[in-house]
Amino acid sequence: MAAKFEIYPDAKGEYRFRLKAGNGEVVATGQAYASKAGAIEGAKAVQRAAAAATITEVEK
Repeated sequence: MAAKFEIYPDAKGEYRFRLKAGNGEVVATGQAYASKAGAIEGAKAVQRAAAAATITEVEK
């Protein structure tokens, strides 16, 4: 199974997204959005940004 974004309503009636790995594990979650469309756009923004993201180690 491929990774996927899920859009869902939270307990306060706002919308969030989560990114699930192919094994079903949640690997990222998004902030609360007032609308489902906002959550979808937030997930799309993460999808675009992650494609070019680098990994950086931060020391204490």
